[in-house]
Order: sequence, then C-alpha cells, then structure tokens
Amino acid sequence: MRKPAPKGPRTAPTTRKPATGRPTAGPARTSAPARPTASHARTSAPARPAAGPGARSASGAPARFRPAAAKPRPAAKPAPRKAAALRPAGVPPRSAQAGQDRLQKILAAAGIASRRACEEIILDGRVQVNGKTVTELGTRADPRRDEITVDLQPIEREAPVYLLMNKPKGYVTTVKDDQGRPTVMALLKGVPGRLYPVGRLDFNSEGLLLMTNDGALAQVLMGPEHEIPKVYLVKVHRTPKPELLKEFEAGFLLSGRRLKPCHIEIAEKGDNPWLKVTLTEGKNQQIRRMFAAVGHPVSKLRRVQFGPLADPMLKPGAWRYLSPQEISAIKSL
Repeated sequence: MRKPAPKGPRTAPTTRKPATGRPTAGPARTSAPARPTASHARTSAPARPAAGPGARSASGAPARFRPAAAKPRPAAKPAPRKAAALRPAGVPPRSAQAGQDRLQKILAAAGIASRRACEEIILDGRVQVNGKTVTELGTRADPRRDEITVDLQPIEREAPVYLLMNKPKGYVTTVKDDQGRPTVMALLKGVPGRLYPVGRLDFNSEGLLLMTNDGALAQVLMGPEHEIPKVYLVKVHRTPKPELLKEFEAGFLLSGRRLKPCHIEIAEKGDNPWLKVTLTEGKNQQIRRMFAAVGHPVSKLRRVQFGPLADPMLKPGAWRYLSPQEISAIKSL
C-alpha cells in the first residue's frame, strides 16, 4: 500500500519528461521542475542552459540550439568639449594676432628703458596707443600699425647699442635722479640712442657697467634665475677669519633671508686686505651689508667683471663699444 506524499506548499504540477527518441523539428521542450519535497520547498529559479555543444537544459536534456548572442551595446558617445569663448569667425585670439606684442616689450625694444622700467612707465599713464592712454600691463600692440607714444612723443625702433663703462665714484647708476645727483648718463657723449644701465652700482662704488638699449637682453641679464657671475674687488677693515669666509660661501643669513652662496678669496693681504668676491645675485648693497653685519665694513668696492666682460685697461669714467665677440658672449648667457 502506497504511503501518501508529505504535505508541503502547493506547486505547479509536474509534466512528463520529453521522449529521448527522434528530435522534433522545433527546439526541444524543457519540462517544468519536479514537485519539490518538503525539505526543498523553496528553491531558486532554474539555471539558464549553458552555451556550446554538450550543454543541457534545466531538465537534463541536451540543448538543441545555442542561445542567441547578445547584441553589442552601442559605444558611449564622447562627452562634448566645452565650447570656447565666443569669438567672431575668422578672428584669432588677441594674444595670437600676427605682429602684436606686449607693450612693455615694444617700449624696451625701442630703447625707452628696461622692460621692468617700462612697466612702471605704463602704470604711470605715460604711454598712449593710437591716442588713448594705456595703464594696463599686458596690453598688446603692433608697432608697425599702431601709433605708440611715450609722453606724447612717438617711439622709434633703434639699432641696438652695447657698450662697457668703467663707472667712477660719485655717480648714480640711473637715467635720472630725484635728488639732482650726477648720473652715469652724463658720462655718455656722442652716443646715439637712448641707453640705460644693466644692473646697478651704488653711489660710492666703481667698476664695470654694461649700457644698452636692448631691453630684452637687459631683462635676461638682470633676472636672478640666470645667476650671471659678477666679480668684485672689496677692501675691508681687518682680515675676516677663515670660518667666516666659509659661512659666506655656504650662504650667509642676512636680514632673515638666506643669500645664495658666493666665492671669496684673499686678493691682497694686509691689515685691511682686498678680497675677491664672486656673486651670482645682486641684492641692494649686498656686499657692503653682509660684511658690515660681521664687523668688517667695506671701505672700497670695485666691480672688475660682469659675466664674460672684463677690461682692466678701461679707466674710470671711460667707455667703449663691445666687440662682436663680446656681444655674442653676453647674448649666450
């Protein structure tokens, strides 16, 4: 006598398994899952037939066909680029217009002053472009098309001039002096163009000074990042101790700022010796200030070399033009 099946949750009735004989023309039928027992009342969904030969359906019968391949998803469209600033068609950006350049660079190339000094001239409202005063740095103009004036005087591009001067004491290394002191410009006679000094030597110092109207070159030579060596002969009070000279060579701390290392050697011994000092930066009265800070004040200071330029035969107050070889050497720095 057959025992009754254990009661459990009601499920769909089972169907007969398909015959294992000759396959039908259509795809094989798969049977519904068998009635679960009480211990397997809750089951997961039947697995899909695996692709490829030999795969079987959930009922265990061999699959007649491979499942259709999934359609490839269309490639994602690239995100559109941000639209550039609206600009009329055919008009290039302001910075890319042919022939235009920064106003301070144009003024420096015309021999007005160094590029940094030209920036101050612009900020002071002394420059006009096509009759309009310009006070904004970075303004661009075309010197071939625009009318550019400084103090209402039109500028002209001058031929570059390079000369070397031996500055004497008692002169200021500027084009003009508010206190009425004589400037190095008073020593230039018969020189065409508007020149200006590259770098400075204070009122009581003497030595070699480069003068030019090439503003682009002056900007490079005065830039601290280029570290152009400058050699000085310095007479100090009493001989500094060797450990003090090593401190200078390692980078002296002056007014809370670490100076770049400099090279110092004794050029002439004595109670008040002459030292040969090589700097790669030029802070305001740097040599005088650092020796005064350690109790060895400077009584005389003379620059004897500026980059590759040197001339021991040039007398104080005299000047001469640079040779083509010297111009090439100074431009290669």
